[in-house]
Amino acid sequence: MTEILRFEDVVKKFPGADYNAIDHVDLTVDDGEFIAIIGTSGSGKTTLLKMVNRLYEPDQGSIALRGVNIAEKDPVQLRRGIGYVIQQVGLFPHMTVKGNIATVPRILKWDAARIDERVDKLLKLVNLDPDEYRDRFPSQLSGGQQQRVGLARALAVDPVVMLLDEPFGAIDAINRATLQDELMAIHRESRKTYLFVTHDISEAFKLATRILIMHNGKAVQYDTPDAIMRAPAGKFVEELLGKR
Repeated sequence: MTEILRFEDVVKKFPGADYNAIDHVDLTVDDGEFIAIIGTSGSGKTTLLKMVNRLYEPDQGSIALRGVNIAEKDPVQLRRGIGYVIQQVGLFPHMTVKGNIATVPRILKWDAARIDERVDKLLKLVNLDPDEYRDRFPSQLSGGQQQRVGLARALAVDPVVMLLDEPFGAIDAINRATLQDELMAIHRESRKTYLFVTHDISEAFKLATRILIMHNGKAVQYDTPDAIMRAPAGKFVEELLGKR
């Protein structure tokens, strides 16, 4: 497979802290993978994710996207090519569903016909009927529907990588299971590379092609779900698996 992301000896230490939030992490991600990042609170999951779109900068080491050090890229241009979905969704309340999904395409000056076609295609992809939902406002949507729109917005300009930071954390268990199934289907169809932060180990094992387990800023194990189950790397991973 083609390598799309590479972390080399990446270190991040926040001002005033006496420990590294990210502690000498080395890993590679192949194109089209679904990587779940799990670990305890404060383990560095979200910090690592936010370094990919340069919301945080490494103090040491490098991150390469398609072989190019992201530090050499303009941050705004970099972020326009990376999808980003968070738990709070962050839809613009004064914009319709169509307006939200079309945000970046409009910035990039896509023509109206292309935007309309892309919005409808993405709404169908996330299982929302375009005729029913394109003109609704976020306040007229359920939490699960808002997350679907947030996912569609992140996919709007055909991103190189999708970053998802606990996107289902505020969703009830029944809708969460449905959204997990839909996300797997969307991943298969879109063929994008997903980095997915979660605190839910069952969710990670259900969704991921590979799982990155973090503890105290370190990557303590990075492997397929089956390999981790067969040979957990130490006591911390064994205890984590016991919660599954």
